[in-house]
Amino acid sequence: MPIWSEILAELNASRQGTDRPPDFDAIRRAYLARLHRHTGRNAILYASAWLQKPDAPAPGVSIHDEDIQALMEVTHGMAGHQLDLILHSPGGSPEAAEGIVSYLRSRFRDIRVIVPHLAMSAATMIACAANAVILGKHSFLGPIDPQLALPTPLGPRFVSAHATLAQFRRAQEESVDPTKLAAWLPMLGQYGPDLLVRCETVLRLSRELVARWLDTYMLAGDDQGQQTAESIAQWLSDHDTLKSHARHIPRSELKTRGMVVSHLEDDEQLQDLSLSVFHATTHTFSGTPVVKIVENHEGRAFVKHHIVRPAPPPDPPATK
Repeated sequence: MPIWSEILAELNASRQGTDRPPDFDAIRRAYLARLHRHTGRNAILYASAWLQKPDAPAPGVSIHDEDIQALMEVTHGMAGHQLDLILHSPGGSPEAAEGIVSYLRSRFRDIRVIVPHLAMSAATMIACAANAVILGKHSFLGPIDPQLALPTPLGPRFVSAHATLAQFRRAQEESVDPTKLAAWLPMLGQYGPDLLVRCETVLRLSRELVARWLDTYMLAGDDQGQQTAESIAQWLSDHDTLKSHARHIPRSELKTRGMVVSHLEDDEQLQDLSLSVFHATTHTFSGTPVVKIVENHEGRAFVKHHIVRPAPPPDPPATK
């Protein structure tokens, strides 16, 4: 299996002793095409650079509505009803995830989601709409409790909808004591007129979508499918149980809960090719301004860039 350093050596060799940059696109696409030839299934890579570029703006690296346009681009002309989706994402909008699932399910009847490392939050939601999820020992899904952007004096901050509701309930209980009310007032001032309703609604939306998708696709034909689906959705959205939105949930726990999970290493060639695509992708993120790649096995791609422009020089001092 080509490991990270071996893919880097392959990229450096593609420069052929010149000063030109490595041929990131050619090597990444070659491995994606080989994966397609191995499985005989359509293959799409969806990955973002949030680990390599933690300061990149959230719309560039997260799941949002523009991704439907990207998927329309890369699925154009694809034949057949089977799809392998290589997914690496921190998540994003549950509403955008719903749109992505709706579109992909209108195109493909049999979808496998391959997670080479992390598919978190709304990306976990998308994985729950697959017929099966393929995970390695190093692969993880995450909780689906939604995060909301709240304005603060230091700029927007993403907070858990569940944690916001819990904090408000705690404030209600403790503010009965006048000596504690003063401590809560600055925090309560951050709550807009619709925030609590938004939190309740988006939590319910995430649970309902995941339960419905699991029951319809992954657990179709299972006599206990609906009950299992609702149990999984409740567990994935339970902040009190999972404790952190960034929690890494391994395949063993997902299987115990009832999800259909395959082991990536059961097909050694699939593992080699999937991880080679992933390593080539992370090198692309590290060596270029690219922050998101949506790409198919035929080389058709939708690529998002983020270029950091230097701050303008300060104005010269005023002269008398």
